[in-house]
Amino acid sequence: MDFVAQNAIDVTDLYRFDPTTQRYYLKQDANGVPDGQQANRPQIHEAMTRILNAERSQLQTMFDQAPGFIAVLHGKEHVFEMANEAYYQLVGHRDIIGKPAMQALPELASQGFAELLDNVFALGEPLVLRDRKISFQRYTGAPREDRFVDLLYQPIIGLDGRVTGIFAQGNDVTRAYQASMALAEKVQQLDEIRLNQAFQLELSDSIRPLSNPADVTVVACALLGRKLNASRVMYAEVDNTCGTIFMRHDWTAKGFASLAGQSKTMDDFGPDSIADLRAGRAVINDDVVKDIRTAAHADAFLENGVRAEIALPLIKNGKLRVVLAIHSAHPRTWQEEDLKLARETAERTWSAVEASQAQSELRLERDRSQAVFDTMAEGFVLIDQHWTVLYVNAEGLRLGDRTKQQVVGRPHWETWSELVESDAYHLYRRVMESREAETTEFQFSYLDGRSAWIEVRASPAMDTGLAVFFRDVTSRKEGEERLRDADRRKDEFLAMLAHELRNPLAPIRAAAELLQLAKMDEVRVRKTSEVIVRQVTHMTGLIDDLLDVSRVTRGQIELNRIELDIHQVVNEAVEQANPLIRSRRHELTIRHAPHTAVVAADKKRLVQVLSNVLNNAAKYTPEGGHLSLRTTVDESRVQIEVTDDGIGMTPEMTKHAFDLFAQAQRSSDRSSGGLGLGLALVKSMVELNGGSVTCRSEGLGQGSTFSICLPLLREQAPAESSELLESGAETAFHRPLRIMVVDDNVDAAEMLKMILQEMGHDVLVENEPFQALERARIDSPQVCLLDIGLPELDGNELARRLRAQLENSRLVLVAVTGYGQESDRQNAISAGFDYHLVKPVDINALASILRTIEVA
Repeated sequence: MDFVAQNAIDVTDLYRFDPTTQRYYLKQDANGVPDGQQANRPQIHEAMTRILNAERSQLQTMFDQAPGFIAVLHGKEHVFEMANEAYYQLVGHRDIIGKPAMQALPELASQGFAELLDNVFALGEPLVLRDRKISFQRYTGAPREDRFVDLLYQPIIGLDGRVTGIFAQGNDVTRAYQASMALAEKVQQLDEIRLNQAFQLELSDSIRPLSNPADVTVVACALLGRKLNASRVMYAEVDNTCGTIFMRHDWTAKGFASLAGQSKTMDDFGPDSIADLRAGRAVINDDVVKDIRTAAHADAFLENGVRAEIALPLIKNGKLRVVLAIHSAHPRTWQEEDLKLARETAERTWSAVEASQAQSELRLERDRSQAVFDTMAEGFVLIDQHWTVLYVNAEGLRLGDRTKQQVVGRPHWETWSELVESDAYHLYRRVMESREAETTEFQFSYLDGRSAWIEVRASPAMDTGLAVFFRDVTSRKEGEERLRDADRRKDEFLAMLAHELRNPLAPIRAAAELLQLAKMDEVRVRKTSEVIVRQVTHMTGLIDDLLDVSRVTRGQIELNRIELDIHQVVNEAVEQANPLIRSRRHELTIRHAPHTAVVAADKKRLVQVLSNVLNNAAKYTPEGGHLSLRTTVDESRVQIEVTDDGIGMTPEMTKHAFDLFAQAQRSSDRSSGGLGLGLALVKSMVELNGGSVTCRSEGLGQGSTFSICLPLLREQAPAESSELLESGAETAFHRPLRIMVVDDNVDAAEMLKMILQEMGHDVLVENEPFQALERARIDSPQVCLLDIGLPELDGNELARRLRAQLENSRLVLVAVTGYGQESDRQNAISAGFDYHLVKPVDINALASILRTIEVA
């Protein structure tokens, strides 16, 4: 039986290295295999097998302990014969032994390794690779991982001088490579910082001795242009009135045209870019032809040789004043470092220009008359390098609370010793040392106990001294505080509004759920209904107050001013406030003037004003308290005073009592107080009626007094009082009506239907406008109650179409809607409605309307 037995192993002990040829050769000696004369062929084969297996095992152990990765490849296909553990960790523990390299590691084929192995095998020359990037898919389905290796491919040479395989060894240097790259990046950053600092130092040294602002900009443009390898750098002055820019000076690269002395229309370069500059945003344009902001205006740039641009704005007093423009004749991808360098240069240059301008102004100022100088609205002090005051203007003396004799020629810190260690003190010293202008604000205490907020701007002057401008900004600070306070009160109001609107919803929901339960007796049904009505009325009042505030703030209140008896107005207001006064068990004393008075006012609004003041007094007076209302009349006015012995107010609170959203401190149960709208409405309504309102209090716990004054028209003798009582019999309905209710809210329509049926009317309900049109044509109702916010066809259009039906020419239309503005009412009337009611519907008002309708 024929067979072939083959045992192949590539081990170090079986190879020798020839220094002369610098190649590996297979080593054969007497120790390699047994002597042929001492053993037969099978014995020799067995002995060789044991030796080779032992050598292979020993060599594998040695390979696995090696710190680097090692592999032995055989033949032209580069078949893996051996690989150590480090190699498996590199490529992933996959099955590679006995497989060609490109089959075992297919991802290497696209990375050029097949060609590298072929070249080493063909040429028989070693190959060394440093920091070579290799991407492996170490596990099936896993993403590729990038590694960096140092790699040696060493050809293995047989006895015949031919290459039989490749010995591969190397090290995974990924971490070292990444560390070196990070280090290189840090070094690069440090180099950039060093270069930038060197540039900034050069810039500072170059512009520091310059006193002319034009010289400062010329030098800065030249340095920046050369640093950025730009084509042109310039500072353009903006004329906001004419919408133009003027290039007073510029720097240009060799052969590039200058724009110095020319004016350009700003919008020619693209309104979007100009808008960014006016908003204080830098404009970075890599290619004016492709950038959407400038593509349509590229001709304006190209005429001036500009293909790419950086533009930085200088905003002063809210307006664009100067633009630093950096131009490139070719498209250019501007780097973040370019923009940063330009910003730093602009800031340093503008600061130097301002300082230079300040110095120039000071030189001119010395030549002007004292009278002109003292007309400045700001204080001004000139200080030398030894802190001696050289000059101070009249406003400076006034703000500094000193005389000229106390200041001029004396050390500044002795004159104003109270400023030592203040913010102004530290600012002066910084500016004196750095020669860079700064600004701060601090609170100054006068000798008489007053205090004020002072804004200080200190600039270098006279090469070694300081020029200090300062002004009183107390009004601005107080305004900012008022804005913060208003914002705080707005937030409190919104929180309270949510609370006040949610509170009524709880009893309403509970009452509704109670009505859904088993049959209830009539008393409980009535009480439950009263709860719902009371809470809905409360919510309606809150919404009405909000709408009133909205109308007042927008100037949409229209008054119907007529002659009114002030006593009658007072009586009606007391009647409205009585439920709250009685519920809190207050004692109300009313003292009318001997003769009544006539005023010209809107009756509804004036009653609302007085009832708001009474309700306010009742809410902020503990139960069982005392309230008084007194009217007095003199020659020109009528005064109404409401006094209580309640919680009172602090002086701070009295100043803000009539501010929108202002509220007194609440008890923990939030049982008193409202939305902070009532007194704000009182003030607005009284002033709209030509009067005034004030409040005073002796302090917390001392009660409050509110006084309303109105112009007097005339006095008259008191008329006999009479009260018109609405007869209960009139609430009954003498005749039923055929009524159609149209509302897409099914629950609302059904509830309104039930109420109308209880009144004795015949009620139809429709939820869709087009079905309502057809139903009206067939059944001819006498009255239609229509919601405005209907789907597909709103209530106003439905009203117009109902009016157009001949069958319903005498139909009475009532709008029942949540839209309650005056404009909404006018739109409804114009559409053909006879009446306009706002949800939730006042049932008494609806009943009154229905009683007036004539049966056809």
